[in-house]
Amino acid sequence: MTANLDAIKSDSAKAESLHNVRVVLCQTSHPGNIGSAARAMKTMGLKHLYLVKPDKFPDAHATALSTGAADLLENAIVTETLSEALQGCVLAIGMSARKRQISHELVNVREAAMRASKIAASQPIALVFGTEMSGLSNAELDCCQLLAMIPANPEYSSLNLAAAVQVMCYEMRMAVLECKLDEITPTEYATNEALEGLYAHLEDTLIKIGYLNPNAPKKLSERIRRIYARAKLEKEEVNLLRGILTLTIEPKKHTKY
Repeated sequence: MTANLDAIKSDSAKAESLHNVRVVLCQTSHPGNIGSAARAMKTMGLKHLYLVKPDKFPDAHATALSTGAADLLENAIVTETLSEALQGCVLAIGMSARKRQISHELVNVREAAMRASKIAASQPIALVFGTEMSGLSNAELDCCQLLAMIPANPEYSSLNLAAAVQVMCYEMRMAVLECKLDEITPTEYATNEALEGLYAHLEDTLIKIGYLNPNAPKKLSERIRRIYARAKLEKEEVNLLRGILTLTIEPKKHTKY
C-alpha cells in the first residue's frame, strides 16, 4: 500500500512539469478547434493555452466544444505575435505535417516529447501549432528550435488541429511520467526573448561591419537563426556571444605588462 502511495506521489510530482508546457495555436480560423484543443490539453494535464491572432475568440462555439475545459479558454492568453506567446520559453517545438526544405532538426513527436520533458522539469517550453490549412509559416518556424512530426499514414496523413494537439499532449504526458527527475542535470537555457535580443544584436553588428546588406539580406538572418537553434544556447552562452559582438564594433585594447 505504501509503495502504491509513493508511486502516486511520484507521478504527481512529475506531472507538475506539465505546468511548464504551453500550447500555442497560431492564427486559428475555426473557434471550435480552439475549444477542442483546450479539451485535449486538459485531459492530459496541460493548462496553459496561448492564441496568436485567432480569427474568432472568445466564441460560443469554442466554449461548447471545450466541454469541461472552459477554464482553459477563460485563462487563455491572446497575443499579436508568436514571439510574444513564446516569452519566457527556452524551447519551442514547431509541429509540422510535412518535411520542410529548411535546416531545422526534425524528429517524431515521441522523441520531441522526451527531449522536452527533461527541460520542462525546470523551465517553460512551448508546443507550437500552425493554421488548419497551411500549418506554420517559415517565419513562425524560425521562432522554433525543433520541428516535430506525427508519423501518420502517408497515404492519408490529414489530422484535425485538435487531434494533433491531443497526440502531442499525450506524448508529453507519457514522457513526463517516464522521466527520471533525479537523473536530469539542471541547465539554464536562454529564453526566447534572450535569443531574439541576440539575433537583433547580431544582425545590427553584421550590418555595421558590412557583412550583411540590409537592402539585399537574402536569407542570411534565417540561416543564422537555424544555426543557433541547433546549438541550444544556454543563458551564459548568449551573454558571452553578445559580449563578443559588442567588442567587434568597439574593440578593447589590453595593456601589455
